[in-house]
Amino acid sequence: MLKICHLTSAHPRYDIRIFIKMCRSLASAGYDISLVVADGLPDETKDGVKIYGDEKEKNRLLRIWKSPRNVYKKALSLNADIYHLHDPELLPVGIKLKKKGKKVIFDSHEDYPSQILHKPYMNKYLLKIVSKIYSIYEKKTFKKFDCIIFTAPFSTNNVSQWHPAVVDVYNYPQLEEFSNIERKSPKQGDIPSVCYAGGITEIRGIKEMVKAMQYCTNNVQLKLAGSFAPPSLRDEVIKIKGWKKTKELGFLDRKGIEEVLSTSIAGLVVLWPTPNDINSYPIKMFEYMAAGIPVIASNFPLYKEIIEGNNCGICVDPLKPQEIAAAIDFIVYNSEQAFEMGKNGKKAIVKKYNWNIEKVKLLNIYNG
Repeated sequence: MLKICHLTSAHPRYDIRIFIKMCRSLASAGYDISLVVADGLPDETKDGVKIYGDEKEKNRLLRIWKSPRNVYKKALSLNADIYHLHDPELLPVGIKLKKKGKKVIFDSHEDYPSQILHKPYMNKYLLKIVSKIYSIYEKKTFKKFDCIIFTAPFSTNNVSQWHPAVVDVYNYPQLEEFSNIERKSPKQGDIPSVCYAGGITEIRGIKEMVKAMQYCTNNVQLKLAGSFAPPSLRDEVIKIKGWKKTKELGFLDRKGIEEVLSTSIAGLVVLWPTPNDINSYPIKMFEYMAAGIPVIASNFPLYKEIIEGNNCGICVDPLKPQEIAAAIDFIVYNSEQAFEMGKNGKKAIVKKYNWNIEKVKLLNIYNG
């Protein structure tokens, strides 16, 4: 039996992509699967996956410097046949494992060179330098690995030009997770609501979403399910006029998210046009579709192909709150069309955009 070890120094142990989707899928397929995670929690075995908790570093710089070394030591002691890495700071770990004769897969969750450009805690000119250096290092390192996995076609197409083993394994939702969500009709006197579920940041359009509420011509509410990052951003957002029509729910578990989705008339995913987001699939878009609600999304070609191609929502300029408001108004005033959009989205998930399809790709990588 092949021994497989997944490594992360930055994600939580029950991360949806790493543990819920990938590790559990591999365990159910009969592989000997381990997960090393730097979260400071005790070791355990869950759903057939042996989880090893390593020391957690709270300081960002210490984490980038120290956690990979700790993860490497633990990973090496497990003596796996294949190592599957999930964080850019683990690239040096992959090189060390290759020198030990191991097979190494790198799972690139984001377009990291582009993502670096929008880190809020560094000078923008310094970010350009760091992004360029990382891009060069990433390419040099990728060439030494046995397989590279991406979550979006743009990155896959670029790297496949110079690497022989590049596979896209999209972060589509699990059908069973959303199978019990039923859209609930608003009760008499209830205020209709649209929702946003996820990390609340500036580049994910929080200010534009709240501003849109002041332009809506109907009595509608925005429900926010997530935490502000940085926390100081909240102080700016609550000063926006549309905050009066916004309900802050804070961080919710999966059950809480299900409740929000089931009572919403649409889901918002109006990310700013950053290079990383333009070329990446947002998981929330597919989760809204899986829940059977229309999606109001940024008008990027990649998003429009999904939303307009399946007639399951409306695409807007994410930097124009008036356009977001107009889309919300359309959903409110055209309930029958909106309901059909929701049904179309759910059908598309069942047919094309679900983890069962992506799981086959993952297993083929290991079987090969």
